[in-house]
Amino acid sequence: MTANQIRAKYLEFFKKQGHAIVPSASLLPENDPSTLFTGSGMQPMVPYLLGEKHPEGVRIADSQKCFRAMDIDDVGDNRHTTFFEMLGNWSLGDYFKKEQINWVFEFLTKELGLDPGRIYVSVYQGNEKYNIPKDDEAVNMWQEKFKGVGIEAKAKENVAEFGMEEGDRIFYYNEKENWWSRVGTPENMPEGEPGGPDSEMFWDFGAHLGLHEKSQWRGRKCHPACDCGRFLEIGNNVFMQYKKIKDGFMELANKNIDFGGGLERLAVAVNDNPDIFLGDVFASLREGIEKVSGKKYGEDEGETKAFRVIMDHLRGAVFLIGDGALPSNKDQGYFTRRLIRRAVRFAYDLGVDYNFTNDIARIVIDEYADYYTDLREKQLMIIEEMKKEEEKFRKTLKLGLKEFEKINWESMGEVDDMETPSIMCEVDASHAFNLFQTYGFPLEMIQEELEKKGMYVDKEKFNKEMQKHQDLSRTASAGKFKGGLVDSSEETTKLHTVAHLMLAALRKVLGEDVHQRGSNITAKRLRFDFSYGEKMTDEQKQEVERLVNGAIQRGLLVNCEEMTVDEARTAGAEGMFDAKYGEKVKVYSIGEGDDLFSKEICGGPHVESIAGLGIFKIQKEQSSSAGVRRIKAVLE
Repeated sequence: MTANQIRAKYLEFFKKQGHAIVPSASLLPENDPSTLFTGSGMQPMVPYLLGEKHPEGVRIADSQKCFRAMDIDDVGDNRHTTFFEMLGNWSLGDYFKKEQINWVFEFLTKELGLDPGRIYVSVYQGNEKYNIPKDDEAVNMWQEKFKGVGIEAKAKENVAEFGMEEGDRIFYYNEKENWWSRVGTPENMPEGEPGGPDSEMFWDFGAHLGLHEKSQWRGRKCHPACDCGRFLEIGNNVFMQYKKIKDGFMELANKNIDFGGGLERLAVAVNDNPDIFLGDVFASLREGIEKVSGKKYGEDEGETKAFRVIMDHLRGAVFLIGDGALPSNKDQGYFTRRLIRRAVRFAYDLGVDYNFTNDIARIVIDEYADYYTDLREKQLMIIEEMKKEEEKFRKTLKLGLKEFEKINWESMGEVDDMETPSIMCEVDASHAFNLFQTYGFPLEMIQEELEKKGMYVDKEKFNKEMQKHQDLSRTASAGKFKGGLVDSSEETTKLHTVAHLMLAALRKVLGEDVHQRGSNITAKRLRFDFSYGEKMTDEQKQEVERLVNGAIQRGLLVNCEEMTVDEARTAGAEGMFDAKYGEKVKVYSIGEGDDLFSKEICGGPHVESIAGLGIFKIQKEQSSSAGVRRIKAVLE
């Protein structure tokens, strides 16, 4: 069964259960500046899980594109990827545990044909401090489902300590494994924040593969949530049923279901092979890389890692570029650049010394274009960006080699045993890292070149230098993306509303070819990207300010309507129409009749009236990327 078939089966199955099927949101969060990427199926649904009405109703299902930058360095084993698809279904105050467990069990065992004897389940063990009980309710429901197929499902506590025994099927874990909230555990959740236990499903590849021996070598017990590789999580049911209050937790009046199942992981289970890169979505990619390299996947461990990195990174880069994250030195574009450059670096290990990423990009697009049709529409742009970035990096590699030769490495070396000249000389890791940071010269290549000189750089020390840099980056990023629309604070909501006013004013001043290209809104300021090829004059900025402040002074009301995308387009609503929307969308109008100022498709929070927003002020206008300008503005 192919991944495309699994996706289609899932969406059709939940459509029969009364779910509206909605398209994937962009990998670049539209209204969530707290994170760079959409990293889960739940992320675009947060406003609705928190109580906002979804235009498609209370039962929703989709397949969401996801990207997790934190996994870049882990890619190379048989299961980690940066880009993946998450199948999801949601109940927004409608059905709850019983229906969800019934449906997901039916889908896994009947629709996908997975052997229920190889499916294992985890549940929440409870928290006495906060009087949150063990999720015995879910355990009883799972036991009933397993009993229906002739399996006695024993529930097990403290499995990490005592290990699995014959008949164990359901396992209690703490909040690290089986609790969901946006901000972590029950301990650190803020007052008013919703959350709840979850119940995960695992596929057992079987003890006969010997994967569990990895745990034994470490003196640990094998169980579904360990990392030996025998078990693979294939789905997670989140039961959002509590809200944090001053003295603990209370039950929510309207409970929600949030299910997420990795499409690629489900395909791995269906095909019963723990190597995710042997799945059908990677078949054409494997063949393409074999063709350009003359190597075969799986024949050599080091080359197999290179194959995996190239397949994952170039697939991820195609989708990131398609959603607007063009290669650059900042924000999302930094990760697109890093993916492409790492892929080229690992291709170097396979002997590929010429431009190849544009050919691989075509393969990715061909694989996914039937479902993600926008990839075909953007194909020329995606391929051109890949080609430009690869050419740029190959020049960088040449510059890096030249710079490498200029450095007097010998003067930096330290040899502990001067009486033994055969011992290789260790160089200062900070200099090696500077070469990496300045020229993008990969550590592996630095090591190879140093070996020719009888020298080396200690990898652990190099990683410490890298860690220092990452810590600084994270600190800066935390400040940069602090706050945001997810918290729906009053100040953030005001700035989000004024973004509509500003876009309308920009289109009046600069022309109707101006469209939004991204935003980042905190409680303190608005950052807004828009399509325009020239620097704005002082007069143009002043006119935008005048128009926005004039609308605020008139105290225009904000009105919301639900309509189809075609109706919104016909009504003249502004929107990113190259993106996918559901059948129904929310259209926010500011003003009405002859005094209609703004009309735009949007899903974020808004004030009811713009009276009292304050004074709108543009602080800075600058280039963001080719053909895109960026404004930073505040309300005073």
